[in-house]
Amino acid sequence: MVSNLERNEAALNGASNGSNSRVRGDLKLSPVAGALFTPHASRDVPSSRDRIAVLIDGANLFYSASSLGIEVDYARLLKTLVGDRRLLRSYFYTGVDPKNEKQRGFLLWLSRHGYRVISKDLAQVPDGARRANLHVEIAVDMMRLADHCDTITLLSGDGHLTYAVDALSYRGVRVELVSLQSMTSDSLINLADQYTDLAALQECICKVR
Repeated sequence: MVSNLERNEAALNGASNGSNSRVRGDLKLSPVAGALFTPHASRDVPSSRDRIAVLIDGANLFYSASSLGIEVDYARLLKTLVGDRRLLRSYFYTGVDPKNEKQRGFLLWLSRHGYRVISKDLAQVPDGARRANLHVEIAVDMMRLADHCDTITLLSGDGHLTYAVDALSYRGVRVELVSLQSMTSDSLINLADQYTDLAALQECICKVR
């Protein structure tokens, strides 16, 4: 997986390679188990030649995994999302507690196993909770990657990203959305070219004990 990142490093840092525009056709079955296509999710079925970028909303995944009662194996997760396509980049977005040594160790492991970690310190909000919103960072990275990849896989259910996903569609980028359906904005599902309920993937992405 890391070798794929190294092979594609030049693609992200080099010049744009032209239009990725695709024609929408008939409804297709998903190549991923448990995946559903939305009514207008009708672009070409992905092939092994496709370049893919994966963006993971860490907080959304954490709460989704807790709801499913599973512990995520992040190496298996990335392999499942990418399949036989060419991985350009994988990002993991999360809020961090500078005093949490266990979390720091986990994020260091991610950075050494194919993920680029984008973090922001947790801040206390008026309701007393501590959060770190990374909507802007995710949206900016999606736009930045649009000229360099054929598919962007977004693991998030956050409706704040709806406008960015819509913008990607207009630029001809295929958007695959993965999330727990009960924790996902309907508007986000409706805009994605392919939607996969995380519950359908749990056996493929959970840690094997």
